[in-house]
Parts: sequence; C-alpha cells; structure tokens
Amino acid sequence: MKKFIETIKNIFKIEELRKRLAYTLGLILVYRLGCFIVLPGIDATMLAKLQNTASSGLVGLLNMFSGGAFGNASIFALGVMPYISASIVVQLLGVFVPYFRKLQMEGESGRKKMNQLTRYLTILIICIQGPAYIAALHNQIPGQAFIAVNRLGWSNFAYNLVSTVILMAGSMFVMWLGERITDRGIGNGISLIIMIGIVARLPFAIAAEVGEKLTTTNGGLLLLIVEFLIWFFVIIAAIALVQAVRRVPVQYAKRVIGNRQYGGVRQYIPLKINAAGVMPIIFAQALMLFPLIFSRWDATRGLAATLGNYTGFWYNFIFAILIIIFTYFYTAVTVNPTMMAEDMKRNGGFIPGVKPGKKTVEYLDAIMSKVTLPGSIFLAIISILPAFGRKFGINDQFASFYGGTSLLILVGVVLDTLQQIESYLLMRHYDGLMKTGRLTGRSGM
Repeated sequence: MKKFIETIKNIFKIEELRKRLAYTLGLILVYRLGCFIVLPGIDATMLAKLQNTASSGLVGLLNMFSGGAFGNASIFALGVMPYISASIVVQLLGVFVPYFRKLQMEGESGRKKMNQLTRYLTILIICIQGPAYIAALHNQIPGQAFIAVNRLGWSNFAYNLVSTVILMAGSMFVMWLGERITDRGIGNGISLIIMIGIVARLPFAIAAEVGEKLTTTNGGLLLLIVEFLIWFFVIIAAIALVQAVRRVPVQYAKRVIGNRQYGGVRQYIPLKINAAGVMPIIFAQALMLFPLIFSRWDATRGLAATLGNYTGFWYNFIFAILIIIFTYFYTAVTVNPTMMAEDMKRNGGFIPGVKPGKKTVEYLDAIMSKVTLPGSIFLAIISILPAFGRKFGINDQFASFYGGTSLLILVGVVLDTLQQIESYLLMRHYDGLMKTGRLTGRSGM
C-alpha cells in the first residue's frame, strides 16, 4: 500500500504526465455528460420502455458499450460503433485491395489517408444506422414523447432528418474526443471511451445481481459469494491471457572493440500469446451487432432474431469463430516478422540454429502462428462465458461482465493504460539519475 501511494505521488510530480491525465479525465467527463443529453424534441420522462429494452439481451450489450447513451436516446447514442465498423472495413480492404495495401506501406502519410477514408466511411455508416435508430425510437416509446412532432408541428420526415444529423454530429464528436485522448492524453482514446461506458454500467449490474440473489430464493448469499469468487478467477484468467508471452532466444554475434573481444550476448524476443489485444473482440462484436440495423434495433425481428440471442448456440459459435479469425488477422497486421528479422540482422543478431534472412522470417512466422492459435481459442472461450453464466441463473446485466467482451475490454484497456503510465515513470526516473551524475543508472538501464 505504501508503494502504491508513493507511485501516485510520483505520477503527480511529473508535469507532462499530470497534464495528460488531467486532459484525459476532462474529455472523459465531457463524454459522460453527453451520454445524458437527450435528442432535442423528445420528452425524457417517457423513455422507460426504451431503457427497459436496452437493459438486457444484445441491445443491452450495445447500450453498455455506449455507456447507457443508447437507452437514454442521447445525442451520443450511436457512440463509436460506426467508427469501429468503418475501421474493420478499411483494414480488410488493406488485405485484399492493392491500393489500400500500398497506403499501409507508405508510413505516416498513408496512415493519414486511411484515417481520412475511415472517417468518410463512418459518416456513410451513420447515415444507415441513424435512421434505423430513430425508427426504433418510434417503435419503443409513446408517440406523445415526440414533442417536436406533436406540439411544434414538425413532420416525421423533417424530425427524422434533423435527428439523424444530430446523431451523426454526436458520433463524430465522440470519435474526435477519442483521437484527442490518443494524441494528447493517456491510452488509446477510442478504447478508453468504450471502457468508460462499460465501467459506468458495472455498478448497476452488480446491484441488480445482489438484489436478485438476496430478495428471491434464487440461491441466496452463499451462491452470490460463489459467483463473485468465480468472477475473480475469470478476471485473473483474462489478465493472464493479455500478459502471457513466448520468449524466442536471440544470440548476438561476437564483437571486437579495439584489442578486446566480447562474447555473444543472449537475449529474448517476447512474443505475446495474444498480440492483438482486445481488438478482435471489438471487431467481432461490431459485426455481431450489425444485423440489428436491419431489424430497427429489435433483437426479435429478422436476422437478429436468429443471431441476436447471445445465449444461443449460433450466436456464440459465430462469435467465437470471428474472434479466432480477427485474432490472426490483427496479429498479422501488428506483428511483422520480416521487419523483426531485418532489425535482428542489422544489429548482428540471429536465432540459434536458424539462418538469417528468409529462414528467420519463416521461423518467426511459424512461432507466431503456433502461439496465436491457443491464444485465440482461449480468447474465444472467455468471450462466450456470459452465455454459460446466464444459463446458470446469473442476472442478465451481470452475466455480460462474467467474461465476455465487457471484461476483456476492461482488462485489456486498463493494462495498456497502466503500461503507458509506467513507461512515463521509468523514463522520468532515468532522466533523474542522469542529472545526479551517477553513471551506474545508465549501465543499469
């Protein structure tokens, strides 16, 4: 505890880190306030049915990702999901379309062009999702709730058009907040926004589960304790999955400096079991939510009725397969064996028993394929745990935290953010040692 308090003090001693944290918290506060601003022309007191619908099932999961904005008919109701969907499409195009593949290889300039294309595609997706959401509002809440139509004399078309534009502006503003957090704050902004929405729903989920177990004969206090113990072990498993690595030995060649000869140095390349992090979960979940658009956000209609039952076999089977596919896809995008082999050769390193060059690339690629398979399967298993939790009588809201997308995003984003904070602390500590003139700090680093 003493070390933790000392670490908190050190964080506030570093001016740049202190400013970044304050900037991040400020933008998160703006986002959370916006989640409670109801679309103009709607009576907020008549949203009970919509909020009840958005408290469970697949729509409840979408509501959780938006931090409750979906059920509040907020200007941020669509959240960052249109941007996530656009990112999926653009990254897939980078694999299959030569033009986008070329942009990926152009470095910073190519990345800027792809980001711009992603924004344009986000607007196009909002033009589809926005009217579908407005149609869902007309189906879920009483007609008297639409003040602009009933009292001000607006036509339904005019109101729907204006509301779609507002939803578009709100979603683009949330995306802008995420980009600003990434550039000037701490952590990945889009992931943090999703995580904050999940955290905001966690107290309500725990309260619902505690209330259900203590006020009914469905298990009582003993079963509640068992559930929380199992939840704790699932969290530990998720953390282990995010942090697990496979170390590949690298031998650096002997070097002669002056008249002295230095022997080879053995080091390791840490290859993560789950190098893709939480992105496969986010991508797969975005695709599973896609059928809701065509059913006007009603999980009991159309294709969503077949695939929208998140406790059903087909939903979880397809969800698990998508997670495995996206894990391999995102690992291939983020981990480049060719670049690793070139850097190793440039620094005089080699893998014992493997020839430098093409053989090293093939070896690293084979290692990544082998470690990614169990990692992706483990990721898929944890992701479908909420379905089993619901089958064993856990409350619908709390079951979504019993593993699944919510827990993995929560664990992954928190660990990534803490890692960035730790890097600032280590960097500051290193600078401080250099200023004191003690050269032992340099050798230690």
